[in-house]
Amino acid sequence: MSDWLVVLLAVGGVVFLVTLVIVLVLAVRMLRLARVVKELPTAGKFAFYGSLLYAISPIDLLPDPILIDDIGVLAAALAYVGKLARTYAATNQRGLVAHDASTGAGRPSSSS
Repeated sequence: MSDWLVVLLAVGGVVFLVTLVIVLVLAVRMLRLARVVKELPTAGKFAFYGSLLYAISPIDLLPDPILIDDIGVLAAALAYVGKLARTYAATNQRGLVAHDASTGAGRPSSSS
C-alpha cells in the first residue's frame, strides 16, 4: 500500500472518531433532557424523539461514515428542546411563585 493511502485512511479514521464522539456527546445531552420531555409540547417531543431516531437510523442524508448530518440534527434538536425546557421551567417557577404569593405559602409566620 502506498504511503499516501495509509495517511488518507488514518486521517479518515481520526475524522470519523472525532465526529462519532461529538454525536455521542450530543446524544447523551439529549437523553439528559428526557426527564422533561413529557411536559413539553408536541413539537418538543417530536424534535426529541425524531432527532434520536434519525441519529440511530441507518437511513441518512449522507452516508454513515460522514456523521455531519447527525451532528446537525442533534445539535438543532438539543437547542430547540433545551429552549423549550428552559421556557417550561421559567413558566413553572413563575406559576409556583404566583401560587405561593396568593396562598401565603412559604412566608415566615409573624409571631408577636
